Amino acid sequence: MNVQLPEKLYYSIGEVAQAFHVNTSLIRFWEKEFDSISPKKNKKGDRFFTPKDIENLKIIYYLVKEKGYTLEGAKVVLQTQKNLPKKVEIISRLELVKEELLKLKELLDD
Repeated sequence: MNVQLPEKLYYSIGEVAQAFHVNTSLIRFWEKEFDSISPKKNKKGDRFFTPKDIENLKIIYYLVKEKGYTLEGAKVVLQTQKNLPKKVEIISRLELVKEELLKLKELLDD
């Protein structure tokens, strides 16, 4: 769940979908299912996601795609576990550390 996005105020739905390696339709579907995702829309209807929306998407992605929760199960977990954002952030950081360590191991093996 290593999401690489540049520091910006708003992200297009295409950028978000590409960062999460999912279709834009899934992002739109999650937007309808979860109240915590509320992108801004321009007059044309284009969605623009804030960094807070991205954080919420990371949590939903973690629950649904990595942990295998159903959407209803993910909603329950989001309501009951208040420390979940910190947990997801720590897991994300640990994954980055793991990647770096594996790169170093490859260099040392060569």
